[in-house]
Amino acid sequence: MVAGYYALPHRWRWVLLLAGSYYFYMCWRVEYIVLILASTLIDFWSSGQMEKTEKKSIRKAYLMLSIVSNLGLLFAFKYYHFATNSSEEILSWFNVFYHFPDLEVLLPVGISFYTFQTLSYTIDVYKRKLPAEKHIGYFALYVAYFPQLVAGPIERYDRLAPQLKAVHVPLYENFSNGFRLLLYGLFVKMVIADNLAVYVQQIYDNPSIYSSYSILTGLLFYSFQIYADFYGYSIMAIGSAMMIGVNLMDNFKTPYLARNISEFWQRWHISLSTWFRDYLYIPLGGNQVKIPRWALNIFLVFTISGLWHGASWNFVIWGSIFGLMFLLERFFQDTLGWITPEKWGIRRSLGVAKTFLIVSIAWIFFRSPNLGVVKNIFNSVYSNTGMEDSFHVPPMVWILFLLFLLSDILLFNNRFDRWCNNHPMWLRWSIYGVLIFAVMAFGGTDNQPFIYFQF
Repeated sequence: MVAGYYALPHRWRWVLLLAGSYYFYMCWRVEYIVLILASTLIDFWSSGQMEKTEKKSIRKAYLMLSIVSNLGLLFAFKYYHFATNSSEEILSWFNVFYHFPDLEVLLPVGISFYTFQTLSYTIDVYKRKLPAEKHIGYFALYVAYFPQLVAGPIERYDRLAPQLKAVHVPLYENFSNGFRLLLYGLFVKMVIADNLAVYVQQIYDNPSIYSSYSILTGLLFYSFQIYADFYGYSIMAIGSAMMIGVNLMDNFKTPYLARNISEFWQRWHISLSTWFRDYLYIPLGGNQVKIPRWALNIFLVFTISGLWHGASWNFVIWGSIFGLMFLLERFFQDTLGWITPEKWGIRRSLGVAKTFLIVSIAWIFFRSPNLGVVKNIFNSVYSNTGMEDSFHVPPMVWILFLLFLLSDILLFNNRFDRWCNNHPMWLRWSIYGVLIFAVMAFGGTDNQPFIYFQF
């Protein structure tokens, strides 16, 4: 792809990238390419119509067409069963028994990501923050750009589109930094996430047969499995795009070193956090409203963010936990004046430990298939103290885990390629050798799909 991109004249490069992006998506399920095409065509046409008129009511009608069609597809494929099953259960409380028609469809991979990406464009065109794109090919490429199509980062049009249109030439620094990110991403995903996944699966399959210590180990491993899995994908996406001169936004900045929940969400899945801030929190009034309304806005945004991740009450509770913890932290900060300092010390270290504990507890709801498993895990942690089991983690897994933890600390507020640029060649190549060896020797043998592909 990279060689073909630079070999083609500039005016045809978008064709190669778009064809490659569609092929990449169709490798999962061919017929679902229709959904991306539908979103692309509707939003391209509706934004063009918004551009042509100054009448706000007409522009709003075209905006609603975009929102309803995109969210309608998202609801049909992702939330229909959750909504109907929940409705049936609520009706049964009143002795009304009704079964909604079944909709037997698979969740299209990445639908939540490209839906939010294209919605941000139409909303910005409606607000006159952007001119409508006149070239349908470049707009289609923005929606389907393959490095970040199925798991983000969720890019904005005014940031990504100019880069896709720019004339790029092969640059050593782009290849060098791109390969560094690809290598480190492979290590993080294949060596860390995929190895931890094996032990996490054991715990969540049947927590009642394991000791409290083993369960806590599994919960710790999941916190780092999901981080390494999504972080690994994100930096591989950034590295892939970088080799053709496109700079995608950073989606992670050492989130487990955050000192509070607010900072955690400034470091974790940054593209989603900023999307909800700009297109939900601020339109709801943001912090320019009275305190009760502000608190409700915060809680709603976090709860809806949880629902964005998955169609079950587990995800709703997961998002609500973050909303509640965010508000409690702000209460203690504003009322008691307890603010965790920026600089490292005992208080910041305690803040990091507290935040990591809250996040890890919340992950139980995220990982569990249903609330029954959540209850089983908490009961087993409480009651299975002193119990002997067959759970065993080889020393090498612990060594690799600690190696990743050390690397994350060293990369605090930094990124692997930038960190490498600031260190001598002998150290850089020593690290490359260790990473290559680790991927080849310890890369997980089981097929572990990226966790965020399901969203």
